[in-house]
Amino acid sequence: MAKIFIDGSAGTTGLRIYERLSERKDLELMILPDELRKDTAARREMLNKSDISFLCLPDQAAVEAVSLIENPSTVVIDTSTAHRTADGWAYGMPELSGLRDQIKTATRIANPGCHASGFIALVRPLVELGIIPKDSALSCFSLTGYSGGGKKMIAEYEAQDRDPLYDAPRIYALGQAHKHLPEMAKVCGLVKAPVFSPIVASYYSGMEVSVSLTRDMISCTLEDIKTAYRDYYKSGLIRYDDSTEGGLISASAFSGRDDMVVAAFGNDERVTLISRFDNLGKGASGAAIQNMNIRLGLEEAEGLVI
Repeated sequence: MAKIFIDGSAGTTGLRIYERLSERKDLELMILPDELRKDTAARREMLNKSDISFLCLPDQAAVEAVSLIENPSTVVIDTSTAHRTADGWAYGMPELSGLRDQIKTATRIANPGCHASGFIALVRPLVELGIIPKDSALSCFSLTGYSGGGKKMIAEYEAQDRDPLYDAPRIYALGQAHKHLPEMAKVCGLVKAPVFSPIVASYYSGMEVSVSLTRDMISCTLEDIKTAYRDYYKSGLIRYDDSTEGGLISASAFSGRDDMVVAAFGNDERVTLISRFDNLGKGASGAAIQNMNIRLGLEEAEGLVI
């Protein structure tokens, strides 16, 4: 029975992983008492005893945690930004060409970022197929529930006396230096990062990422793009689905789930690519558990909500 340790189980990502795994009988969860959660010696012991350790920590703390591991057999799945573009780390999105085989044997797996997951799922296949040139100047909007901001933002949004401005969607990362941009460009094979506008709104969870294309940016039809997605996503937790809610697309439709859908809308002159998923599911905890399942040789959707 695999021994699993969650370093940082008190955060939103760690809590969701714990909730999913605590119901499973095929795993042994190694738990530190609350008073030892930040004790370096106790964490070192757990990290080295585990078969798989999830790091649900800020970037610097994640780097420190990796430095504490001396056991060459310990597999690390890091949900922070720290290692997503680092050499020697497998990128944890098995639906992309070649990555599932890397994850099967990797001891270091970098879990994708939430916004990045939606963008990469839309763009990487089209770049691979030559539909979108690598030097394209793309723009991306991403709408997320407030749980993506962690405990502090959750408390702000759920406060009874919150600022009325929280009632409307809010754009952030205005300086175009969002921490997900490096992986968005690198994993997609783009020469430059997209112009990226993340938006947080007053609902708990769910994410909707959109990328706009015009005729001069692509060399195919809308139907060609739909076919490309259907052919590309034949296994894993991503699939093509262009159904709507009466002609509208809700960003919270996949709240509580661990899968993702991609779709293409518009016409041959102007195309909107849209991915929908849960920022805490396929955008964080669900993806981490999927990677764990693959690494352990299990059915990759085991214990997930799809």
